[in-house]
Amino acid sequence: MRPIHPAPAGHRGPPPSTPAAARPRRRLPGVGTLARLALLTVGIVAAVLPFVWMLRTAIGPPQSALALDSNPIPSRVQFDSFDQAWHAGDLGPALLTGVGVSLAILALQLATAVPAAYAFACMRFRGRSALFAVVLATLLVPAQVTAVPNYVTISALGFADTRVGLVLPFMTHAGMIFMLRQYMSTIPDAVLDAARMDGLGTWRTLRSIIVPLAAPAIASVSVFSFLLSYNEYLWPLLVARSPGIATPPLALARLMTDSSSVIPDFAELAAAALIISLPSLAVFVVAQRRLAAGITGTGAGA
Repeated sequence: MRPIHPAPAGHRGPPPSTPAAARPRRRLPGVGTLARLALLTVGIVAAVLPFVWMLRTAIGPPQSALALDSNPIPSRVQFDSFDQAWHAGDLGPALLTGVGVSLAILALQLATAVPAAYAFACMRFRGRSALFAVVLATLLVPAQVTAVPNYVTISALGFADTRVGLVLPFMTHAGMIFMLRQYMSTIPDAVLDAARMDGLGTWRTLRSIIVPLAAPAIASVSVFSFLLSYNEYLWPLLVARSPGIATPPLALARLMTDSSSVIPDFAELAAAALIISLPSLAVFVVAQRRLAAGITGTGAGA
């Protein structure tokens, strides 16, 4: 027999093989995990199915969605409905109006909500809690209640049937102020004290310290603001009488009501709905990371 020599110090040999019986067994998912996966699957299907069926209706033969034997896969794929919807609904100007009005509303809301949230979160003054309660109370007032007074005011100012009239009533939003205030409240006081010791004033602290730290929350409320403004239907219905300044939801409604047939062309309507939903999808895809960080509240207090 050959003598077994001990391995020199510092020598790293291959690890000893582990018997199969000693290896840890992979655990099967429990009942709770399977239940969560099932609920998640049902939720995903419920959320995606309307969009998938709208796409199927748009690329399928006209009126095929009304057939009792409709299949998820259309018998014939055609894209004529997109061209018809684009021209019949005049969707090009509607998309430009909708995106432009939504961006203008977003800019005004950020210009008013960010300083207001900073004041409520980081500044100490008399009556702050009472004033913040008044701001939150405005969230309890439905938009339908203020629609008529706003329309009378806009008409008196001469902004009816203009893009300016579509923007002015939405210069600020209490929900945006609330969300930004809650996020800014997580910023440590030591950061603000260090800014004061460095000689930064109120506005410079807001611009150089608060806004970068609150960027995830600002991105989140920006996405919500754009989607709400872009999908607004009641106010454009009251103000935008001219077809040239119709927003996408209003153009879609007019496309349906202007149909000469008793039953509207659902393939054309589905194609128009897909076209006007593209800006919303693009905004969500671009800002989804910031949106998730702002909702979960990560970033400021880290």
